[in-house]
Amino acid sequence: MEENEAIHLSIPPRLYQVPGAALVVGTVIGAARGSRKEGLRFLAENAHRAPTTVKGWYFYNKTKNYRKMLGGLVEGGREGLKLSVTAMGWVTIEESIRRFGHGFEEVAEVGAGVGTGALFGLVYRLGLRTTGQSILLGFLVGFGMAGLRKGRESLALKVEQ
Repeated sequence: MEENEAIHLSIPPRLYQVPGAALVVGTVIGAARGSRKEGLRFLAENAHRAPTTVKGWYFYNKTKNYRKMLGGLVEGGREGLKLSVTAMGWVTIEESIRRFGHGFEEVAEVGAGVGTGALFGLVYRLGLRTTGQSILLGFLVGFGMAGLRKGRESLALKVEQ
């Protein structure tokens, strides 16, 4: 195969950086929440049979810690996946607006926020009012992201001068 016949695939770095970061953040948050929830559940389930010996307390705490670890891992995976898929949706909408929305490149972040809020409302079957609130929140976050991008671009221009 000659060099000029090679197929080149260019993937914007944001398509894997943002969902990857969201996966890590979601996993950490989910692990902390899941571990705490599982620890409280274990205490509630075993409140009526507290150990009476030192050996009993050892196994009680050992079992509780293993259950907390398992609960943290399960919830961390679940939350990490949810947040990563949401971030992938955001970035996909944003890149689609940038590539195919002729003239709308400046508001790609706002469009991504509104689109993600609408998709969130559809996927979770939220009511009309709650869907409107998620769209408004997406608009505000997108507007903030657009402001941050504009600020970064203006700082880059000042540094070049």
